[in-house]
Amino acid sequence: MEFFCYHRDRPGSTPLRTEMVEQHWTYMDAFAETMIARGPTFTDDDTLTGSVHILDLPDASAARAFAFDEPGYQAGAYRDVMLRRWSNSLGRTMWDFDGRPDGDRYLVLGFTEPTTDPIELPRGDALIAAGPLLSDDGTMIVGAAVLLEAAPERAAQHVLSPDTYVGIEVHRWEFGGRRT
Repeated sequence: MEFFCYHRDRPGSTPLRTEMVEQHWTYMDAFAETMIARGPTFTDDDTLTGSVHILDLPDASAARAFAFDEPGYQAGAYRDVMLRRWSNSLGRTMWDFDGRPDGDRYLVLGFTEPTTDPIELPRGDALIAAGPLLSDDGTMIVGAAVLLEAAPERAAQHVLSPDTYVGIEVHRWEFGGRRT
């Protein structure tokens, strides 16, 4: 089962996140084979705002353990965690993406009223990962999560239609993990 996990930073937690980066990466190393995408989100002034992980895990219990055992969560760095079942509409990982090394990247979240009707997801070469956010039992669509490369930012803002989504969030995002 695929899951979208977004740890949203508690205001003022950047020093704690910076101090714990090695613990975070060591924890994530144990999940490397399951990762579809990962990376931090930022404000325009490069302040950390969260941490995205999309991964394939055996079940919801394993996903909850992943989200809540994360060292930064345990230490109080995050104000909340969004954990949703997800479906990998592109069928690939972020490491399969052929983008520009210096491209501007974004996380776009769209929220819908729960529905069983399929939602239209964006298409195109700029997509890194895309898929619907699902209810815990996987039967209802409650939104979408899209990672993409876009310039300017307003292109990211329009990747999901406000006619379909009751709320849309755009966050600066970059590929995460150890720098090799």
